[in-house]
Amino acid sequence: MATFAAFAAVAFAAAWIGPTGAALTRANAEEVPPISLYASTLGDVQAVTVDADAEAREDAPSLDRSGYTVYVTPTPTPTPTPTATRSGSSASSSGSGGWAPPFVTPDPGSAQAIAYDMVLARGWGDDQFSCLVALWNKESGWRVNAYNASSGAYGIPQSLPGNKMASAGADWETNPATQITWGLGYIAGRYGTPCGAWDHSTRTGWY
Repeated sequence: MATFAAFAAVAFAAAWIGPTGAALTRANAEEVPPISLYASTLGDVQAVTVDADAEAREDAPSLDRSGYTVYVTPTPTPTPTPTATRSGSSASSSGSGGWAPPFVTPDPGSAQAIAYDMVLARGWGDDQFSCLVALWNKESGWRVNAYNASSGAYGIPQSLPGNKMASAGADWETNPATQITWGLGYIAGRYGTPCGAWDHSTRTGWY
């Protein structure tokens, strides 16, 4: 009887330990890998699932960026800096604010060279000489024998009539210095400066 009881106890213990021990052994055999930072983020990875059958259908979604535009801010155009004009320019001297003739150095010995010396002698500057050149280019082309048959005006300054220039010299018909002397006196007396005469000429067509 005692022997049977001991055998039953051993069998019961073996039956209980067997499955439990086997389970513990398998659990120990299956090592759980450590969770790393990389492995923990795998579930957050974005992916695009492509349906192979959907690619052949017309209603298959397509990936494109046609709905996006890029706006580039244009580079602003710099505002030009105004260039300072020389003091006493013809435009400011004439008072019209119109076109100012440029200064050109006259050829030595020419009628314009003679006029340039006379202009400076009167205390006028290069701007006034530029106005004078433009004025008499328009009137006579600086020709000493320029004659207007319709009005009777004659010479470089287009004196009307021509014999008025005799007050500056008897050689008024052929001497550019005599004509210029008279012409500058006429301009100073009536318009003050060559630029004043030029301004009047551009507005009315005569001086």
